[in-house]
Amino acid sequence: MADYRELRQVRARFPERIAEVAAARRRRPLFRARGQLMIIAADHPARGSLAVGGRPLAMGSRVELLDRLLVALRRPGVDGLLATPDVVEDLLLLGALDDLIVIGSMNRGGLQGAVFEFDDRFTAYDPGAIARMRLDGGKMLCRIALDDPGTAATLESCGRAITDLAGSGLVAMVEPFWSSRAGPDLSPDGVIRAVNVAQGLGATSAWTWLKIPVVADMERVMRATTLPTLLLGGDPGNAPEVTYAAWRKALRLPGVRGLVVGRALLYPPDDDVAAAVDTAVALLEPA
Repeated sequence: MADYRELRQVRARFPERIAEVAAARRRRPLFRARGQLMIIAADHPARGSLAVGGRPLAMGSRVELLDRLLVALRRPGVDGLLATPDVVEDLLLLGALDDLIVIGSMNRGGLQGAVFEFDDRFTAYDPGAIARMRLDGGKMLCRIALDDPGTAATLESCGRAITDLAGSGLVAMVEPFWSSRAGPDLSPDGVIRAVNVAQGLGATSAWTWLKIPVVADMERVMRATTLPTLLLGGDPGNAPEVTYAAWRKALRLPGVRGLVVGRALLYPPDDDVAAAVDTAVALLEPA
């Protein structure tokens, strides 16, 4: 485990350094030779979602999470990070985000298990901060629950954020779910409904990307949109071969531009982060 004493010292005594490092960060184009991306996600903790497998507080240690992120982000073929400001700023100060795509996570207000879980307020990044920090885009959760009045405010907020990000030429990554208190509808029909609502948000869709789960009948799901789409990599569980085969098949569909995977790669059962990341990168279309 790394020694983070210097990071803590900078945070306590020189907070202005975060903006300085962000201003100096070397950026890169979204795509290089390969037409698909591998993005590592680390925005779960801000919603109180810390469990991995049977470990309820697996993501509770920030220093352990940073250790794992540093391994993952250094692996060949990894293109970027999706995270909340606290994680992004730690990694900026550690010098780990040069030449990577950085997507800021925006609405983390719907805490897991709360009575207000569907009130997905924008409590982290906003479009202005994403532009000022020279990030490459913003990601927003868009849960659509017909029986929860909080959905209306979520849709309005997401639409406004998409418009504002597009005005700055920044990607708006929308993660839509047709949802209820019982959980998201992960049937093909449910995902298709969510996609159609999400892609209509905002005054323009020119900079909108989708982030959707891999479900059954992905061929039909992907016919629901012409927008660039990243696949949400879920937990491979006890049948990783089946999960990876489904990811590989979905990655070959028109419009699919890569994977966004978090806990499954950062906290694999054998704790070999490098091997887990390498396995996922190998699923992408070759350059």
